[in-house]
Amino acid sequence: MKKGIHPAYGPVAFRDRSGDLVFVSSSTLAAGSGSGETVDVDGTTYPVIDVDVSTASHPFWTGKGRVLDTEGRVEKFNRRYGTTS
Repeated sequence: MKKGIHPAYGPVAFRDRSGDLVFVSSSTLAAGSGSGETVDVDGTTYPVIDVDVSTASHPFWTGKGRVLDTEGRVEKFNRRYGTTS
């Protein structure tokens, strides 16, 4: 690989404020986060990046998702576009 053309890759703390979750992963976003904000996780300071959705706040993972009513969808389609006889 060519030297000097790749972004810095290092540990970053991702924070989901709505789900009160902070997890550490490696990312190239550490160098370009821009906010300069940091968070302390287990005694180590990491640059922090706020995310909109994580497993702590996504309806699928929390079990709070809406269940769509599928009953009657075929009948509604047939009423609207009915089969030709």
